[in-house]
Amino acid sequence: MTSVRAAPHRAAFPALGTTAVLLVTDGTALAEGERLLRDWLAEVDAAYSRFRDDSEIVRLGVYAGRAAPVSPLLAGALHAALCAAAATDGLVDPTVGQAMVDLGYDRDFDLLAPDGAAPAPRPAPGYWKVRLDAEARQVVVPRGIRLDLGSTGKAYAADRAAAQVAALGCGALVSLGGDLATAGPAPEGGWLVGIGDDHRAPAAGDPVVTVRSGALATSSVTQRAWRRGGRAVHHIVDPRTGDLPAPVWRTVSVAARTCVDANAAATAAIVRGEGADAWLDGAGLPARLVGHDGRVVTVGGWRSHA
Repeated sequence: MTSVRAAPHRAAFPALGTTAVLLVTDGTALAEGERLLRDWLAEVDAAYSRFRDDSEIVRLGVYAGRAAPVSPLLAGALHAALCAAAATDGLVDPTVGQAMVDLGYDRDFDLLAPDGAAPAPRPAPGYWKVRLDAEARQVVVPRGIRLDLGSTGKAYAADRAAAQVAALGCGALVSLGGDLATAGPAPEGGWLVGIGDDHRAPAAGDPVVTVRSGALATSSVTQRAWRRGGRAVHHIVDPRTGDLPAPVWRTVSVAARTCVDANAAATAAIVRGEGADAWLDGAGLPARLVGHDGRVVTVGGWRSHA
C-alpha cells in the first residue's frame, strides 16, 4: 500500500473502512479541506457502500432489471467503474459483488468471521450487462447482479476529493487506504510517498517515490485477507472464475494520471498474473511489482529512492 512519509499540514481519520489522509501545502486550508473531505466521504459511503442496506448501490436491487435513477455521484462512480472494466478487458469488473459475498466478504472487514464454509466460485456475470445512461442518470442492473466498486470506488473518491480541496487554492494530496490522488501545485521537492504491503505500518526498508502530479495506487493481497473452507482468501477476485487469481504477484503499485486509472491497472495486474509486467510496460505505466516469491520488477520508468 502507499503511505505518505512527510508533509507540513496533515489530517487523518477513519472512513470507508480504512484511513483517509489529507495533506495540503497551505496550512490555512487544512481545516476547510478536512471538512470538505469528511462531507464528501460521507456522501460516497451513502452512495456505494456494499455494507449499508440503505446505500444507493444496494437499493438498486429492488429495481430487478428495470431502469433505476441514480445520483450524480453514483452515476460518476459507475461510469468510472465501467470504463475501467473496458480498459482492462474485464479483469477489473464491478459485477463481482456476488463472488465477494461467496468468498465471505459480506460485511465490514473488521466484522468478518474468522472462517466459514468453502465457497463455490462462479464467474462474474460481466460488466457489459450493466447499462448506464450517465447523462440521464439511469442504470439498468440485471436481476441477480450485485455490484461492487471495490477496485475503483475509493480511487474515484480520492480523485474527486483532491480536486475539491485544491480548489481552495492549495496543493492537495488525498489518500484513501493507499489510493492516492493529487491536485494543485505539489510542495517543493514533491510529495514523498512510501510503497509497501501495508499503508498503516510502513517498514523501514520500504521504497519511497516522489509524486509531483497525478496519482499512485497499490493493490496487495497481503491485506484484507481471511479464511474460508480452511484456506486463505483475500479481496481481489478474478472475474473470469469468481475465485482468487493465480498467486503470481502479491503487491503491485502503479502511477497514472488519475487514481482510478492507477488502481484499475494495479488490480488488473494482480488478476492477470504472468505477463502483467509486460502489459503495464506496454501501456506506458510506471509500475513496481512484487511477486509471492519476493522478486521485484519495475517497468515504465519507475524510480524510487531510499
